[in-house]
Amino acid sequence: MDGAAGPGDGPAREALQSLSQRLRVQEQEMELVKAALAEALRLLRLQVPPSSLQGSGTPAPPGDSLAAPPGLPPTCTPSLVSRGTQTETEVELKSSPGPPGLSNGPPAPQGASEEPSGTQSEGGGSSSSGAGSPGPPGILRPLQPPQRADTPRRNSSSSSSPSERPRQKLSRKAISSANLLVRSGSTESRGGKDPLSSPGGPGSRRSNYNLEGISVKMFLRGRPITMYIPSGIRSLEELPSGPPPETLSLDWVYGYRGRDSRSNLFVLRSGEVVYFIACVVVLYRPGGGPGGPGGGGQRHYRGHTDCVRCLAVHPDGVRVASGQTAGVDKDGKPLQPVVHIWDSETLLKLQEIGLGAFERGVGALAFSAADQGAFLCVVDDSNEHMLSVWDCSRGMKLAEIKSTNDSVLAVGFNPRDSSCIVTSGKSHVHFWNWSGGVGVPGNGTLTRKQGVFGKYKKPKFIPCFVFLPDGDILTGDSEGNILTWGRSPSDSKTPGRGGAKETYGIVAQAHAHEGSIFALCLRRDGTVLSGGGRDRRLIPEHFGAVRAIAEGLGSELLVGTTKNALLRGDLAQGFSPVIQGHTDELWGLCTHPSQNRFLTCGHDRQLCLWDGESHALAWSIDLKETGLCADFHPSGAVVAVGLNTGRWLVLDTETREIVSDVIDGNEQLSVVRYSPDGLYLAIGSHDNVIYIYSVSSDGAKSSRFGRCMGHSSFITHLDWSKDGNFIMSNSGDYEILYWDVAGGCKQLKNRYESRDREWATYTCVLGFHVYGVWPDGSDGTDINSLCRSHNERVVAVADDFCKVHLFQYPCARAKAPSRMYGGHGSHVTSVRFTHDDSHLVSLGGKDASIFQWRVLGAGGAGPAPATPSRTPSLSPASSLDV
Repeated sequence: MDGAAGPGDGPAREALQSLSQRLRVQEQEMELVKAALAEALRLLRLQVPPSSLQGSGTPAPPGDSLAAPPGLPPTCTPSLVSRGTQTETEVELKSSPGPPGLSNGPPAPQGASEEPSGTQSEGGGSSSSGAGSPGPPGILRPLQPPQRADTPRRNSSSSSSPSERPRQKLSRKAISSANLLVRSGSTESRGGKDPLSSPGGPGSRRSNYNLEGISVKMFLRGRPITMYIPSGIRSLEELPSGPPPETLSLDWVYGYRGRDSRSNLFVLRSGEVVYFIACVVVLYRPGGGPGGPGGGGQRHYRGHTDCVRCLAVHPDGVRVASGQTAGVDKDGKPLQPVVHIWDSETLLKLQEIGLGAFERGVGALAFSAADQGAFLCVVDDSNEHMLSVWDCSRGMKLAEIKSTNDSVLAVGFNPRDSSCIVTSGKSHVHFWNWSGGVGVPGNGTLTRKQGVFGKYKKPKFIPCFVFLPDGDILTGDSEGNILTWGRSPSDSKTPGRGGAKETYGIVAQAHAHEGSIFALCLRRDGTVLSGGGRDRRLIPEHFGAVRAIAEGLGSELLVGTTKNALLRGDLAQGFSPVIQGHTDELWGLCTHPSQNRFLTCGHDRQLCLWDGESHALAWSIDLKETGLCADFHPSGAVVAVGLNTGRWLVLDTETREIVSDVIDGNEQLSVVRYSPDGLYLAIGSHDNVIYIYSVSSDGAKSSRFGRCMGHSSFITHLDWSKDGNFIMSNSGDYEILYWDVAGGCKQLKNRYESRDREWATYTCVLGFHVYGVWPDGSDGTDINSLCRSHNERVVAVADDFCKVHLFQYPCARAKAPSRMYGGHGSHVTSVRFTHDDSHLVSLGGKDASIFQWRVLGAGGAGPAPATPSRTPSLSPASSLDV
């Protein structure tokens, strides 16, 4: 009969689990030490003279070879180091080739190649079953420590006989076996980091070399993760070092930030359309046909370090001002908001304005027009929404004032009089008079005159306004009304704070839309276009409401929408999308096995197939639920999609019909992966189980084959072996487990035997071949995604600090250098190479952006085509930071 749990049962159970886990870790260490000591003692019998061994009562066994057993290179030089006492005791153990004619030694005994403990995963976590087993073979020979230039040689004299000293030293090792660390012979290969330091507490990442040639160990949040070295690697020194020869060039950015930003769409003098998403300002040149093949190109300004929030174009149509929000770097240090003024022809930054002067971010900005754009007004996102005026050529602040505690959504200079500035936002329209201070920093003054609505209903928001040629001002508000504000002489009895000679008042009202008006555009012929609302008069419903309008060449119009789409067309012919994107956080990404296409899904519940050649959306469907992962069948005919409810779908990529709909548990699915032969489908769930399905030849039908159960936390990543029989998986508690799927979904207790297995893909973030990608101080969540190229030359990494990295493969050196690329404004959630490794696709998380990178160099598709519309090669800040 079950009783109710007491209030103290939870903490007691957690404490018991913690102690049990620590005990398992110590048992693993002890088993490894025992195996090492047993091998060392065996070899001591070969190296110590027989008379000495007979004097100690131990006969010398005949017939043993001096060579290293399988898996250990003959040139390795490991060191056993004990930190159990204040006095450091070392025994250098080195293998050496035997006399001519000797063989490679006898085969390892049955079970000698097994891992330290069957109940312990490589990641240090516990599995569901299995008994302990001895560790892998190794060879240890006593040797005096090497002489160092700055340290005198250790005194070799002792009261003990020469045959007894090694045994006494080895015996002392067993006392502190829990702290036994084994290092490789070279410290320089690890960047000079002390390999003998303690593992550290939570947030640490450090690697130790355990029995050189056998395994390496790294720590995440203080947890040991053991990874076995493939037998073909004789020394870690022979692995590639330095960044890869391949580089990335930003080829295309999918998406447009229209859902939550304004002042985000303009047309330059060159005819290019300028807008932004994430940290990138995109210069898009429309092509022959909207959305068609070859329909335009992109260039990119990538000087910002955090998300761009607003744009303004200089009256010359060439210079652009862009303001970014505040953020933090990878070390948690704040990044200050700033405004960049840059040349749209050369993409070079001309001026940096307001570094350290703004708070939280830059919300709105505008160039003056009456004086050829000599000044820039900026409103920041602080509580007081500070309004400031700057000299553009010198980057000097001329005036500043607290604007209002309410949101400010738009700002602009009167095109006929730069002393008049207008701001609008939540429940207000303010008319500012700027006087004095030209050329004198901070001496100018700003005085405010508040717009009075009088008999007209005061709207909740006034998102936009535009100046008419006759000097009047039109405002669009949240009630769907357009108000006309005209100049009138000021009342002499109430001259206002600034003593202005004129003020503005409402002279007319027109109801234009059902719902809020987000954009007003003054055309060259003097007419005004308004956009927004819920009436959807010109824009189809699925594109959202109008966020911004820009006038192109002739009668052409560019329209940005609240669902992150950019449309092109005119009032007579209608509009078609040229740029589309997701509207919420992205996680799911997979690339087509034979075409330059890829599929994405995320929290906006949209499943989208993109054509990487035409840079267009091939199709999209509404999943009705959040999509988190996806994978193409090797035939490309179907695609599997995992959802956040435990449900997964299989869709026909041509008809978009759902051919299979299955539910496994009620937890979210984090990974789906077809085997390379397409006969199996593996589904990793947050219920700690990998579900395996048999799949028909066309991928349309599937049936449950089995379940891989043994992880102690949710599944994060998995990969199939090249023969399609085995799986390697990672979990949320940093486990690395291996599974024999063809043999009945059994967990492989002997992970040492999987060290030479070849993997069809490599997306697991934990493993010997990729452990060098982890940065120092990592907490285990800093790397979200990883992908090896199909030619197995490079590894792309998506991190939590808005960066994409490119490493050489294998990346099995601590603190491995990489080529680093910015542009995303949020954590990068996924990266994947296209089928021919010509491109890399990366997903931004909350910025909802998709970046398509061209791979250049030895392993890529060669140099980018010499097309002026493509992204030019940017001069990196350093050789490793692009």
